[in-house]
Amino acid sequence: MSGHRKVERVQTGVRMEKRIVKVLKGMAEYHEISLGDLLEGIVLHAFEGKAPFGEDSLARIEALRQVYDLDLTAEDSHRLESD
Repeated sequence: MSGHRKVERVQTGVRMEKRIVKVLKGMAEYHEISLGDLLEGIVLHAFEGKAPFGEDSLARIEALRQVYDLDLTAEDSHRLESD
């Protein structure tokens, strides 16, 4: 893998489900990276049809899902409504 790549970043006003954000923040902290860096990595993996997390990270995600009572699954995506 070559060195660092220069990119231009922008602020976004993305709204997400509260418990999902808590799990994502927990994963970013676990990997000692920013939330934005974590999301970029997830998206870049998804764009190539690759899984963004290995077994250790998936176990951590499951633990965080329990802590934050996150019971949503992939089947729930695109069917979520705000209060």
